[in-house]
Amino acid sequence: MSQVLYRKWRPQTWDEVVGQEHVITTLRNAVSAGRISHAFLFSGPRGTGKTSTARLLAKAANCLDEDLSSRPCNQCDHCLSINRGDFLDLIEIDAASNNGVDDVRALRDKINFSPNRGRYKVYIIDEVHMLSTEAFNALLKTLEEPPSHAIFVLATTEAHKIPATVSSRCQQHDFRRIPVDDIVEHLREVAEQEELKVERDALTLVARQATGSLRDAISLLDQLASTEDTITLQLARSVLGTAASQAVLDVIDAVVGQDAALGLNVLQVALDRGSDPRQFARQVVNYLRSLLFLQMENVDQLDTSQAVREKMDKHAQILSTQTLLSAIRSFNEAAISSRGFWQPSLPLELAFIDALEKVSPAEPPLRGEKKTLGSIPNPKDQPSLVNKGQRPQTKEGQSPPKSSQENVTPSTYQQSVLGANRNIFQEWNRILSLVEEEKPITQGMLRSSRPVGIKKGKLILCFDSELTKSKVLKGDHINILQQVVERVMGQALPIKCTTTNHNQEELPPNVKPDGMVSVAVHELGGKYVLDRD
Repeated sequence: MSQVLYRKWRPQTWDEVVGQEHVITTLRNAVSAGRISHAFLFSGPRGTGKTSTARLLAKAANCLDEDLSSRPCNQCDHCLSINRGDFLDLIEIDAASNNGVDDVRALRDKINFSPNRGRYKVYIIDEVHMLSTEAFNALLKTLEEPPSHAIFVLATTEAHKIPATVSSRCQQHDFRRIPVDDIVEHLREVAEQEELKVERDALTLVARQATGSLRDAISLLDQLASTEDTITLQLARSVLGTAASQAVLDVIDAVVGQDAALGLNVLQVALDRGSDPRQFARQVVNYLRSLLFLQMENVDQLDTSQAVREKMDKHAQILSTQTLLSAIRSFNEAAISSRGFWQPSLPLELAFIDALEKVSPAEPPLRGEKKTLGSIPNPKDQPSLVNKGQRPQTKEGQSPPKSSQENVTPSTYQQSVLGANRNIFQEWNRILSLVEEEKPITQGMLRSSRPVGIKKGKLILCFDSELTKSKVLKGDHINILQQVVERVMGQALPIKCTTTNHNQEELPPNVKPDGMVSVAVHELGGKYVLDRD
């Protein structure tokens, strides 16, 4: 039976370990100086080389080469025995299945025996965080007073679960996710040695799909190698399930079109045809993530066909950044929680409904007329701003009681400014439409903002998040908006970008938080004054 690639290509020397130079340098120097610690804690994501490095350390500690800097030599009897897997002084323990106190006590009883062949007995305890509290306590005694011939290497993906009393007695090394470029280069070498024909773009897709795990990347390459002679990008997308399927596109169409029946039907049909709910949720997350990259103008991260790209452009223009972030969180939760439900499709359906509910009023449906921007205050629906001393009249022409009056004294409000404010509110939808003709990406990002008025000759534009505001301030987005505003308003207006809660002054509970009074105080520098006359 042939050996799987990830085991065949397990590192046999320090130089073959990929992406963990900070760890390898330290261990290599310790071996060369003859100062090997009695206990190590290797922590980091799966597939980043923890166990492989532990085996290399065991091999170097027991290598027979007289030159310490050359260990492991991979030529002596001990090195070759470890490579074959029959070296009796290297003991690997899976803590997930041997996590009881009795297992650790049995280990502690055996550790006092001298090594069978080598200089050291090396114990590699994988997934050590799975040990019970009692087992950790039993292990602690051994770590405090280890025999001189014993070395412990504890490996874990969840270092925060290791008791401080244990980790403090170990030399700790953090393994990092391996960069995409390093994975691609290693996969290229593996493919060349295995005589596999693989497109460079396919290797990049595999590397990204592995999310920093070299072992996962090699396993995916092994999976692709059993399909066809040449591994193309299209084949990799199909096998790995990363291509945006029509069902995924239909689900997002249903979200932006506010069509719950269509979306749920698409999900049901896809699952009836054999799609796994968690895998489908991952595909939706990947697509929404691509839309986010598109909005942030990070197009280098997009690997898709022209037809799908056109669809993505349309979705990226309609969905706001906040909606995308919310939808990504919902579908990501569905991708990791389906196993806990008696109805596997339920998390996916809940994520869709949640995304449907989170579509902003500023985002028009994909079909039909565009909605008006619900987040923009309409001056006709707001009470007039009055100067100190003036009292608004009731329908009967009587002044309301003093306790219910609101008087605002904006710092620079004049009648002309109020008129300009009304115009900018009324024309904002038209401005957005013209911006879309100039640059759709700009219009998409502006949908996460709203005009709140004109102050000192500047248009104040309020964004929902600092991230979106910073993106708009880069490039030519502001220049495009200024040109369109000048065309529509008939005058040049410099634009000042802010975020919500610019002014934190608290207002009485009877003041509408989205009304003109609140806007004047929070965004335009106005001051709320209660008439005492």
